[in-house]
Amino acid sequence: MTKAYAAQSSTSPLAPHEIERRQPGPDDVKIEILYCGVCHSDLHTARNEWKNTIYPSVPGHEIVGRVVAVGDQVKNFKVGDFAGVGCMVDSCGHCSSCDEGEEQYCENGFTGTYNGPVFGGENTFGGYSQSVVVKESFVLKVRHDEKNLASVAPLLCAGITTYSPLRHWQVGPGKKVGIVGLGGLGHMGVKLAHAMGAHVVLFTTSPGKIEDGKRLGADEVCISTDPKQMAEQANSFDFILNTVAASHNLDAFLSLLKRDGTMTLVGVPAEPHPSPEVFNLIFKRRQLAGSLIGGIRETQEMLDFCAEHGIGSDIEIIPMDYINTAYERMLKSDVKYRFVIDMATL
Repeated sequence: MTKAYAAQSSTSPLAPHEIERRQPGPDDVKIEILYCGVCHSDLHTARNEWKNTIYPSVPGHEIVGRVVAVGDQVKNFKVGDFAGVGCMVDSCGHCSSCDEGEEQYCENGFTGTYNGPVFGGENTFGGYSQSVVVKESFVLKVRHDEKNLASVAPLLCAGITTYSPLRHWQVGPGKKVGIVGLGGLGHMGVKLAHAMGAHVVLFTTSPGKIEDGKRLGADEVCISTDPKQMAEQANSFDFILNTVAASHNLDAFLSLLKRDGTMTLVGVPAEPHPSPEVFNLIFKRRQLAGSLIGGIRETQEMLDFCAEHGIGSDIEIIPMDYINTAYERMLKSDVKYRFVIDMATL
């Protein structure tokens, strides 16, 4: 049996639990989990806020660890390697999305690292545990220095969630890019867009985050509640990445896009955003889009990019038994900018 932390119901705190992991098959990799990031999705799932949780629930899909066993058909990993596991551990493998390396959009639903297949099925248990067994095609190589491993963990969700749309909409030198919100996702968006060579403007409601935004790589910081500052940015952006997970007025940001500019949403609010004004879109041929995570190939690309540029998440390392307090602090945005569990404390 494997030690873990689990929620037994939507109202119970996470507590010690034991789970059974399968023995590694021919194409499996077994990973001793060293660090696991804490994502807001973990809280949503543990508390059944999306009304689809299978209990007991062992969250965690920002996993970094050391390979301790491999199947005899595994080609790219050996015992002792550092490896990562993100939000997915399987997909159908034969639909058009899977064929194109976009497993996150699998037509038949990918299998989540925890809480099982998207369209229902046997439960899976995530990274709040000692170890995990995952087939090689969903395991990622971690090339960061060992001393930076904890800061790599959030890249497996927060990193790829922001990297994928930045890459898809071809952010780079000569592009003006807005990042809305400076939280777990937003701080990675600022770092990545800056490393890609874009001119980066952070939008925040908090004047206290101006200094931090510039430290992370923002060229400008705009207080989005200040009409004068917002007006100065009108019609000037090629791309805006909106990371805010609370319902808000999208038109305020759509108005900042150039002709043919795009704003992409990656935050998921509990209540829908107010519908944008259609004229705001059609008179500038602006686009409002959405993006999920990234496929395995793109996630590996992101990890390699971050290793090359020395990028990790800004983190606070916590022991496993602090997780319920961490959830409450996360609800108050009281973390800069991602909690990471030291699994040696389990």
